[in-house]
Amino acid sequence: MPERVPFTGTPYSHAGRTRPSGRLGHMPLRFGLFGTGPWATATQAPAIAAHPDAELVGVWGRDPAKAAALAGESGVRAYADVDELLADVDAVAVALPPDVQAEIAERAAKAGRHLMLDKPLALTVEGADRVVAAADAAGVASVVFFTARFMDNVTAALRELTATGGWQGSRVAHLSSIFQPGNPYGASPWRRQHGGLWDVGPHALSQVLPVLGPVAEVSAIEGPRGSTNLLLRHESGAVSTVTLSVDAPPAAVLRDITFYGEHGIAEVPRGEGEVRAAFGRAIDVLRAEIAGTKHDVGVHFGRDVVAVLAAAERSRADGRIIKL
Repeated sequence: MPERVPFTGTPYSHAGRTRPSGRLGHMPLRFGLFGTGPWATATQAPAIAAHPDAELVGVWGRDPAKAAALAGESGVRAYADVDELLADVDAVAVALPPDVQAEIAERAAKAGRHLMLDKPLALTVEGADRVVAAADAAGVASVVFFTARFMDNVTAALRELTATGGWQGSRVAHLSSIFQPGNPYGASPWRRQHGGLWDVGPHALSQVLPVLGPVAEVSAIEGPRGSTNLLLRHESGAVSTVTLSVDAPPAAVLRDITFYGEHGIAEVPRGEGEVRAAFGRAIDVLRAEIAGTKHDVGVHFGRDVVAVLAAAERSRADGRIIKL
């Protein structure tokens, strides 16, 4: 497998690498949107429609009425058949529960469609592996949308931290409170079932792994209100502690990622900018990969994140340290 170059906010060019679909040039990247929930309606559909080099072709959803409503708002067609929408597009954008996303992504990759996916990639390592295998076999481009990784101030901070080196570990707390009145994500069945480990955990890991490297061992215990507390040993020898929740008391909402090491301590700033703009940046990265530029926020990285989450789930259940 070719070496993957870290995505740090500025594309890296690699000559001689092309995708089966060829270079897009000035042609818009035609997207099929899979999903009709609040993420699809508030972020993905408007971001694709607003992007100068993208085109929203149609919408598919598990609820035909919601698909028709979103398609009507977006001025596009609602599709009743997955394969029919895949036949009309260059790429898919998926805003579905992770287990459903993995099935759609595998199917889309096998059809030769590029992948714009949400986090987490899947709910099992096996599901993530199938997406990776399908994407590799078809040679399609992929991006997993870890939101902060597409915000300029965060990518700049991670680039500086990686260049500095000498970090011995990190302390992370990502505490959300989604079950409050008016929060659209509180009604999400998969978030209620799988909690902060699988919902906000990917956001945290997407900023820790680029700096400290792959995880070798995972230990996890459950805390109050369904929170999860992780102890991670990285292959580099660094150690991370991570606290995750989507049901924190409203007064205790917190996002903190702090690294410590030979040069002292350094905090990763909270992402700045509008989420739709970040999704537009992700479209830029997907188009760049189609044209031959590598990055490290695709399905391979998404699979690595799923492996840590799955190990944490096993450790939390039986109290063992899980080796990856």
